[in-house]
Amino acid sequence: MTFQEQIQQGIPSQLPQPKPYETNINHAPKRKEILGEEEKKLALKNALRYFEPQFHAELLPEFKEELEKYGRIYMYRFRPDYEMKARPISEYPGKSEQAKAIMLMIQNNLDYAVAQHPHELITYGGNGAVFSNWAQYLLTMKYLSEMTDEQTLTMYSGHPMGLFPSHKDAPRVVVTNGMMIPNYSKPDDWEKFNALGVTQYGQMTAGSYMYIGPQGIVHGTTITVLNAFRKINKEPKGGLFVTSGLGGMSGAQPKAGNIAGCVTVCAEVNPKITKIRHEQKWVNEIHENLNELVERVRKAQETQETVSLAYLGNIVEVWEKFDQENVRIDIGSDQTSLHNPWAGGYYPAGQSFEESNKMMAENPELFKEKVQETLRRHAAAINKHTEKGTYFFDYGNAFLLEASRAGADVMSDNPTLGREFKYPSYVQDIMGPMCFDYGFGPFRWVCTSGKPEDLQKTDEIACKILEEIQKNSPEEIQQQMKDNIQWIKGAQENKLVVGSQARILYADAEGRMKIAEAFNKAIRNGEIGAVVLGRDHHDVSGTDSPYRETSNIYDGSRFTADMAIHNVIGDSFRGATWVSIHNGGGVGWGEVINGGFGMLLDGSDDADRRLKSMLFWDVNNGISRRSWARNEGAVFAIKRAMEMEPNLKVTLPNFVDEDLF
Repeated sequence: MTFQEQIQQGIPSQLPQPKPYETNINHAPKRKEILGEEEKKLALKNALRYFEPQFHAELLPEFKEELEKYGRIYMYRFRPDYEMKARPISEYPGKSEQAKAIMLMIQNNLDYAVAQHPHELITYGGNGAVFSNWAQYLLTMKYLSEMTDEQTLTMYSGHPMGLFPSHKDAPRVVVTNGMMIPNYSKPDDWEKFNALGVTQYGQMTAGSYMYIGPQGIVHGTTITVLNAFRKINKEPKGGLFVTSGLGGMSGAQPKAGNIAGCVTVCAEVNPKITKIRHEQKWVNEIHENLNELVERVRKAQETQETVSLAYLGNIVEVWEKFDQENVRIDIGSDQTSLHNPWAGGYYPAGQSFEESNKMMAENPELFKEKVQETLRRHAAAINKHTEKGTYFFDYGNAFLLEASRAGADVMSDNPTLGREFKYPSYVQDIMGPMCFDYGFGPFRWVCTSGKPEDLQKTDEIACKILEEIQKNSPEEIQQQMKDNIQWIKGAQENKLVVGSQARILYADAEGRMKIAEAFNKAIRNGEIGAVVLGRDHHDVSGTDSPYRETSNIYDGSRFTADMAIHNVIGDSFRGATWVSIHNGGGVGWGEVINGGFGMLLDGSDDADRRLKSMLFWDVNNGISRRSWARNEGAVFAIKRAMEMEPNLKVTLPNFVDEDLF
């Protein structure tokens, strides 16, 4: 069968042969056993409902073995034989170009070079899934190959519920992931209901089909590192940045450190992912000996070398060793998947990666004790460095939250509302006041032709637009404009592409709209092929997360999720090609509601109309909420937006004189 025929087939009418378990692939860890006997039976019935009854007798023992062996039913037998990668849009079967674009993006999320655990359909974060099993993938791709621009596909936490009649301006796909009744959003609830096959953790851009590999976070991390050094009034040259995590999202950190120009040490316990990041040239060197690492860092600091060093081992060992040896750390953070601390997101010190994985599945209570013990050590070592002048910030991965739950010394001696911890979230000190409040966030695009020359052309277009906008930009956003122009000029030489021909760029509403409009014009003129627009959920409007995206909201509303819900509803009727809303994301199940979109630019007048309507709302919804929270940068930004658009009228806050109290 051809690739197109396999897509159109969906779930095959004849059972494919069982596939061997490939040990060279980076697999998800075994999930802990959480289902009772009746629930296990229910999980099996839920899995078998995808298949005709004549196959149940053969599949039942196989699925039962998967559930017992891995804690989930992935349906490995049904993995497609074709290579999993984003193809040029013209190679996908279908009646709708928008649907073809979504197929391209789904396959990019599962590309072996992009996905963290591709055989388990997990893109990043240890549990950020595109689908829960391979039947869902096959059925979704079939639906997309059949749909017209008068239909919408509804996705219930990985399950394609079906095609429903709609209209050409409706989203082609509406995605929800993990939208639990609030009282059922504890970590073990995810374990249970995911094992039953009725919900999944979409992370942010994993379950939204908008992940573009580590590049998606490189830019934000670069901005964060640059501004962290600015906060301590130090040039990055010769400065040391210490952090951990080389997985899906966190793998961007050493690359960002190199772009910023500092020395980066990033610890990782997983040998496979460390090797992959080194082969991809996202990290320069791998070290396994702490004494050698100390000497290498000292040499790099003395010579002001720009270099990224991976330490294959536990990050706690690095912090403690650098304290003993008096290695000066300028800025520090952590980007392990602590939103998922008991299932592979963070590993205890003092035991091997393999021992930890075994304990995680077979003795989860002891594993939890070991993780919390390590968190206490981790925080204690960080505290010693900050006493010497290190600037430490939480990277929005729930490090401080989980450390506090473990009883670590991370709480402020003089807490205020929103500032309960010793250390700030990077959104509180950097991304919030410097970017999100002004409307700057991670706008991204994918060239559906798959041609590098199209990506280069879009880079040139974006750079030209930004340089034009900068000429008349107010002083308040000049630094943001300069950083982004510098980024886009260096994007090609930094070799950021993994998987699809994609780019990310921090831009405000004006920048996003003008860049998108210029892309659409270039497509209409035949200069480039169609382009998919999107963004990270980690943005101005898309996410309500009290310990990350909305951690610099101090009016008491940081625990509300109105903004994210309004964002996805508003995007839906303003022209998005697909929309998504998730429970979960980078800080954990039950800790955040986040949404995203995708939009196909095809050179048409319809695309031009949609982009102007949707992109303006997508950013200014968030600025208005931040303004109402009395964030001064956001008040400035929303007033400017109202001057530019007469139809925008936003309620502004009045400030209260503190002396009255």
